[in-house]
Amino acid sequence: MQRLWLIFAQTVTVAVALLFVVTTLKPEWLPRQSRTVTVQEAASAGADAQSRHAASYHDAARKALPAVVHIYTTQEVKTQRHPLFNDPLFRHFFGDRLDDGAQRSAGLGSGVIASPEGYILTNFHVIDGADAIEVAVSDGRTMTARVVGSDPESDLAVLQIKADKLPAITFGQMDTLRVGDVVLAIGNPFGVGQTVTMGIVSALGRSHLGINTFENFIQTDAAINPGNSGGALTDAAGNLVGINTAIYSRTGGSNGIGFAIPVSSAKAIMEQIIQNGTVIRGWIGVEAQEITPELAESFGLANSEGALIAGVARGSPADQAGVRPGDVLLSVSGKPVKDPQVMLDLIAALKPNDKVAFQIRRDKSSLELQVQIGKRPAMKRQPKE
Repeated sequence: MQRLWLIFAQTVTVAVALLFVVTTLKPEWLPRQSRTVTVQEAASAGADAQSRHAASYHDAARKALPAVVHIYTTQEVKTQRHPLFNDPLFRHFFGDRLDDGAQRSAGLGSGVIASPEGYILTNFHVIDGADAIEVAVSDGRTMTARVVGSDPESDLAVLQIKADKLPAITFGQMDTLRVGDVVLAIGNPFGVGQTVTMGIVSALGRSHLGINTFENFIQTDAAINPGNSGGALTDAAGNLVGINTAIYSRTGGSNGIGFAIPVSSAKAIMEQIIQNGTVIRGWIGVEAQEITPELAESFGLANSEGALIAGVARGSPADQAGVRPGDVLLSVSGKPVKDPQVMLDLIAALKPNDKVAFQIRRDKSSLELQVQIGKRPAMKRQPKE
C-alpha cells in the first residue's frame, strides 16, 4: 500500500512539474477555454436605423449645404505715401513698385444661391467696396460674380454668377417659424470651410439694435462667427428662414446671440433689386424721436405711444401736407405707430405717389392729414478711410 502511495505522489509531482514547464515555456500548447461575450449592436437598416437617426439633422443639412457658397472679396486700400518715396536714392534701390500708395485687402463671407439663374443673396457689408468678388460653390467651382444691386439700409445685396446646374435653396415660410424651433446656421466661419451649427429661435422681431436702418431680426443661439455673414439660417427641414447677418459679441466670437434677416424680407428685397436694381421705399421727410415718460408728461400725453416729430424737411411730402415739428404721429393708414422704428417701417412699406391718411396729435387735439408719399432717397455711403 505504501508503494502505491509513493508511485501516486511521484506521478502527481512529475505532472505538476511538466505543467509548470509547459505553462512557462510553451503556453500555446495548452488548450484554451472559449469565452463568449454578449454585446448589443445597433441595426444597420430598417426601423431601428430610422430610430437611431431620429435626432439627426443630416437630411436638412444635406438639403441646404449645396446652396450655400463662399464669397471672397478683394479691395484696394489707399495708404499714405511715406516721405522717403520722394528721395531719388531711395527710389533707385526700391523702384516705383512701392510708390502706388495702395495695398490689397481680402475679405470673406457667405451667400445663398436663391435661384437656378445664379442669383445669390448675401449681406451688403460682405461685398461693400469690393473691387473683385469670387464665389466658390459646393462642387469646387470658383467663378467671378457681378453685383446686381444692394440695399445698405437692410444690409442685403444680390450677386449673380453664370454657371450650369446650380443648386438653389428652398425658401421657408416665416409664418410658421416659432420661438423655440430648431434652426441650422450654415456658412464659412473664419474661413475654415463650410460649417453647420445648430440652435433654436431665441426671439422674433428684434429691432432697436442699431445694426441697420430697417430691423426685424430673428435672434438665434446657433453659433454665428465672422465669415458666416450672408449665409443661410434654415429650419429643421433645411428650408431657408433667414440670412445670417450679425452677432452680439465682446470678443468677435459667438456668444450665443446672433441675428438673421427674415426670409420674407430678404425675398421681397431681392425681387425689387432684380427688377429695379434698387429698393423703392416710401418717404415723407421727417425726423422722429421716441416719446419718453418725461416727454409724454410735458406734452400732456396719456402714454408714450406714437412718434414725436422732431424735424420736417423743407419741401418734403410731410411739409407740403402740413406736418409740423412737435406733432405726435399716432397712426399711418389706420395702423398704430408705437415708436419711431414702427413709423419708419410703416412709411417705407408705402408706395411713392400714394395718398395716405396720417393721424396727428397737435396741441391736445387730434387731426387727420393726407400725405402724398415720396420716394426714399438712397442712403449716402460713408467714405472708407
